[in-house]
Amino acid sequence: MRRIGILVLVLLFSFASGWATTHELSDSGSVAASHRPGKFNATEFIFDHIGDSFEWHVLTVNHHHYSLPLPIILYSSNKGFNVFLSSKFHNPTHSYKGFKLETEGKYKGKIVELDSDGNINQLSPLPLNFSLTKNVVTILFVCIILCWIFISIGNRYKMNPYVAPTGLQNLFEPIILFVKNEIAIPSIGERQYMRFMPFLLSVFFFIWFSNMLGLIPILPGGANVTGNIAVTMALALFTFVIVNINGNKHYWKDIVNAPGVPWFLKFPIPIMPLVELMGVFIKPFVLMVRLFANILAGHMVAIVFMSLIFIFAAMKFWLGYAAAPISILFSVFMSILELLVALIQAYVFTLLSAIYIGMATAEHH
Repeated sequence: MRRIGILVLVLLFSFASGWATTHELSDSGSVAASHRPGKFNATEFIFDHIGDSFEWHVLTVNHHHYSLPLPIILYSSNKGFNVFLSSKFHNPTHSYKGFKLETEGKYKGKIVELDSDGNINQLSPLPLNFSLTKNVVTILFVCIILCWIFISIGNRYKMNPYVAPTGLQNLFEPIILFVKNEIAIPSIGERQYMRFMPFLLSVFFFIWFSNMLGLIPILPGGANVTGNIAVTMALALFTFVIVNINGNKHYWKDIVNAPGVPWFLKFPIPIMPLVELMGVFIKPFVLMVRLFANILAGHMVAIVFMSLIFIFAAMKFWLGYAAAPISILFSVFMSILELLVALIQAYVFTLLSAIYIGMATAEHH
């Protein structure tokens, strides 16, 4: 039952974060806007590589861009469900079956519904969008990999509980014990930590694997999953729900009547209760922003260094060759640093989640 619960959790997360990312695609995520030939546009280049997309860019050769189209899944009250590949938008009008991928204006980067005259339907311009974007596919891929790894490891422990671990079991056992002994037990306590271990392990490995995949420039990597605020929001919401559902009476009592605080901060104006109540929402908000900002900044810095080659080459051709070695060295350095950041951010998010859970479930002393 615990495995089924974890699987349901990750699938719900995939749906929630994926649905949100399809509604926030900017121009960088649109099929038509990305990779235009001509003068190098650093801003477009950077945001194209950190943004979500309805297709997966694979290779560029002589201004010809080869991409893997992803499924577009739309629902509107007028046209019902429509499923097709994003490559259908690769035409001069960027439209297909009464839907259009907007490249400019108010709905730039979004799929809009057209009326019979070919104009945007003003009554219901945006259909419900359940498309599998690059981030959504990566999320599902990571979830499948995690389920496969840990279900197989769990089966090995059941079949051979007294045999020394080998292979994947030997690789992941120290990491699992680290999460247990260094995060869960100190933060939550020995009496209750086991209830929250499936969630903490799922969050830790999901963030770590997603971060590592983001550093791989070829399929199935290259997606900026945890650098998307919709994804980190979904993760933070899981922590928020688990903390407040499991919060005991002492947790809620201390929010209303914080111990050790002078009475004039509680009555007649409830300053401290309001501060404590705000803290309930600020904690998951900080979780969301910290992970998003750190991963996004790392990706952007590495891409900016690579962009310097083309920026200098646009000034003088030979400047591009001169800047290339320095830009590549800095990019390699940032990539190595990102390997460490990928693990640290998974650790920090899991540790803070465990601390919040521990604060909500701690017994009164």
